Amino acid sequence: MHIAFLTPEYPHERIGSSGGLGTSIKNLALELVRSNVTVSIIVYGKTKTAEFNDAGIQFYILKQKKYRIGGFYLYRMRINRFLNYLIKDKGIDLLEAPDWTGITAFMKFKIPVVIRLHGSDTYFCHIEKRPQKWKNRFLEKCAVNTAAAFIAPTAFACELSAKLFKIKASRIEVIRHGIQINKFKNERPEDYLSYSILNIGTLIRKKGMFQLIQIFNKIVDDFPDATLTLVGGDAPDVATGNNSTWEMMRKQMSPAAVKNVAYKSVLPYENVLAEIKNAHVCVFPSLAETLGMVTIESMALQKAVVNTNIGWAQDIITNGEDGCMHHPDDITSYVKSITSIFNNKNLSLELGHKARMKVEDRFDIRKIVDDNIKFYLKVLAS
Repeated sequence: MHIAFLTPEYPHERIGSSGGLGTSIKNLALELVRSNVTVSIIVYGKTKTAEFNDAGIQFYILKQKKYRIGGFYLYRMRINRFLNYLIKDKGIDLLEAPDWTGITAFMKFKIPVVIRLHGSDTYFCHIEKRPQKWKNRFLEKCAVNTAAAFIAPTAFACELSAKLFKIKASRIEVIRHGIQINKFKNERPEDYLSYSILNIGTLIRKKGMFQLIQIFNKIVDDFPDATLTLVGGDAPDVATGNNSTWEMMRKQMSPAAVKNVAYKSVLPYENVLAEIKNAHVCVFPSLAETLGMVTIESMALQKAVVNTNIGWAQDIITNGEDGCMHHPDDITSYVKSITSIFNNKNLSLELGHKARMKVEDRFDIRKIVDDNIKFYLKVLAS
């Protein structure tokens, strides 16, 4: 069986940085290869064209093209022609694509297309209660209408996407994202920088960045030595049109907090893992996700996590057992949980230990890969 993944991102030194979408594809692709499935990765929208093989995966990097008019359609047709060439020349059996921006809209194939519901613009606009551009909605709906089947990482993402796009729930298979569990080792979970808080992810409103600053402003009042480290790229703020969410966050920091915040921007993956190991607690007050890979990765490294409690998070954490969960706007509860973890090392270590056990049980890609293969075979058989 030959599976191809169409994606706008993938974590590789020859491709660039990546968020959770690309990371989840990489984890699955590597495990598929180990399971004797042939894998091709097609990454679109990049600065140059390239082709190479790494770790048994064939990569095709497609340069973004600019058009005077109709680029949203013409670039898709260019991708479509290239994919159809690969399908015929390389014997690809099934194409998987993300729901984001409806990249497969207008495309035609002789093989089935599976859309994985990583998080569409339609999905995020609904959760954030903000208006959506008509074109984005149209493109995502077109892509959904021509897909053979769908995969969602959580029951929440499945149910909400089914409602928004009017998809029959029976066409959506819930298969969690997984991680390469053997790469997440923390030999000394008791060693960390005391009173340090870590957040990983793009600095953007939907990740709860402004709630995070409110939380830290209160924490630093009680713990003057507390630190907050931010890892991730800066982004414009959709609500205000401001070019930098980071600069907006700085303006909301108290005088005490601003001295203790370190913004490290985008880091190599190995450095991100080192930051997680060094943290006392990882805090993710996100308002919009489909799963949250960094939450799972932090748990795998035996970290105490204080996480959002919205929808998708219910599939990751059992509140008070292997982490803590609160609504992002419940600043007081976040502060209470972080304070409890700061003041009780045994609690911190116990939450981290049980978090690791949860990840081993539910998010080990070596177990999850079989569910994906079975689903691909089911789609091909139908």
